[in-house]
Amino acid sequence: MVLCVSLSGRDFKELEQRADPLFLEGNLKPDMGSLTLSSLNFNKTASINSPEMVKNLAALMLKKGIVPELEAFDIGMINYAKYLIKKDLLIAPHYFNLLLGNIACSQPNLLHTGVMINDLPDDSLWSLAGIGTAQLKMNSIAIAIDGGVRVGLEDNIWFDSAKTKLTSNLDLLKRVHTIAHANEREIMTPKEFRLKMNLKPGNGEYGRTPLNI
Repeated sequence: MVLCVSLSGRDFKELEQRADPLFLEGNLKPDMGSLTLSSLNFNKTASINSPEMVKNLAALMLKKGIVPELEAFDIGMINYAKYLIKKDLLIAPHYFNLLLGNIACSQPNLLHTGVMINDLPDDSLWSLAGIGTAQLKMNSIAIAIDGGVRVGLEDNIWFDSAKTKLTSNLDLLKRVHTIAHANEREIMTPKEFRLKMNLKPGNGEYGRTPLNI
């Protein structure tokens, strides 16, 4: 497995609280940590990510040898990632989760999707996610155009668009595998992903080699 911890701004506001998982060591050390690249509003809550917070989390992950899982909800967040690259706070290869369908951000259609993918930095792997009932559509588009997939209950709790059947992570994963098989796509193994992202091999060795900064 490749373990990615959440550094979300929905529940915790202080750097010490949000960065706490980054100080895990040994067999508990994460390979990756989520980094939402700007503040945004959801239906009823906000995720607050000030420029200082984003830069501090990025710098700490760089120092600890933990790869940022870059969460972008619109084109502006991708542009901010490029700013962090210029500031030497992000190093390639990069991993982006592009999340579409949130009410205050990019919407789940081909135009918004194409613009976001087209604007990604060089040497980036990317996956598409859809918020709520947009999840199936965005997962299907990602598989069809040779991208990656973000799937799970964090973004969507329903199996069907009519919202008649609650789902599980296992059900959602099985559906992704079915769609991938129909598109003649092979599922990337954790070992392959580790090689592409310059991650250590696991089994007691996690993340990247820390930088002396």
